[in-house]
Amino acid sequence: MKTIKEVGIVGYGAYVPRPRVPTKAIASTWGAAGNGSLPVRQKSVPSLDEDTVTMSIEASRNAIKRANICAQKIRAVWVGTESKPYAVKPSSTIVAEAIGATPAVSAADMEFACKAGSEAMQTAVAFVGSGMAEYALAIGMDAAQSKPGDALEYTAAAGGAAYIFGPAKNSLAIVEASHSHVTDTPDFFRRQHMHYPEHGHRFTGLPAYLSHTKEATQALMDLTSSQPSDFDWAVFHQPNPKFPRRVANTLGFTDEQILPGLVVDSIGNTYSGSSLLGLAAVLDIAKTGDRIFFCSYGSGAGSDAFSLVVNGSLASTRDNAPTVSDYLGRSHALDDYGQYLRLSRKIRLL
Repeated sequence: MKTIKEVGIVGYGAYVPRPRVPTKAIASTWGAAGNGSLPVRQKSVPSLDEDTVTMSIEASRNAIKRANICAQKIRAVWVGTESKPYAVKPSSTIVAEAIGATPAVSAADMEFACKAGSEAMQTAVAFVGSGMAEYALAIGMDAAQSKPGDALEYTAAAGGAAYIFGPAKNSLAIVEASHSHVTDTPDFFRRQHMHYPEHGHRFTGLPAYLSHTKEATQALMDLTSSQPSDFDWAVFHQPNPKFPRRVANTLGFTDEQILPGLVVDSIGNTYSGSSLLGLAAVLDIAKTGDRIFFCSYGSGAGSDAFSLVVNGSLASTRDNAPTVSDYLGRSHALDDYGQYLRLSRKIRLL
């Protein structure tokens, strides 16, 4: 898919909360082995005064600083998440109000499991590319949920990123093309009134994540007449450290291309924000002319693939806001599993 008008990322911003729970503390509580077999060393957890909305506001403000535009010029604010604080009330209107984009703005919450953030990106690209708006803001953010004792508890973390799309000539990275691949594959779901999501077990790997990521990637390569070696960097959705490495190697990408964007190794999977956060980590180090491949994945199931080319003004904006590395470095460890339960609001009194 290509837009009528050329579109690019004019600003981006990340956010990761400070608290970290060591996964060995989770393993110890449930009588599991707290050794090298754990998928990550620690995962990020929101503080008591943080949720998807507050984290989205922080990431959006960072994106505005890098874009160096007035928030009133933003004509759309879309928040992709599966952990919104209100069941009936949009998160996007709160974010739009907080950053100063209201009232002449379109606002909506996107839902598509872990690719809700890239769905917002795809929509923002189309909105700007059609000429309906000069700038549109897309956010992927989650305060991820996981059932106590479930395998997902070791990796489901919190954080994400925000992207402002605008005219390609003023951008930090130009969007060459994108492609979406979607089917009805029930690998992961949460019904209404359920506190935590359920796994589709055998659907999770090959027929879900791996299949959709590969199909979206190949279709984008065909559209852009490219191959993995044409890209300097590659970012995939990160439900765990194993899946993105496996699909990247299957497709022909090297470890050198994917390792800078693997934030899951440091803080766990951030759901809607993991691939967006990985893309931000790559933009933090990419050089003019670098070509970036980006592919999300969302259960249910689908993938959005993008081809991006870094523009000349990227490096000059990096110091305008904290980098992903800055957020990964500013942390404090939680004392025990009980403190983690309290911060993640898993202790229910009603």
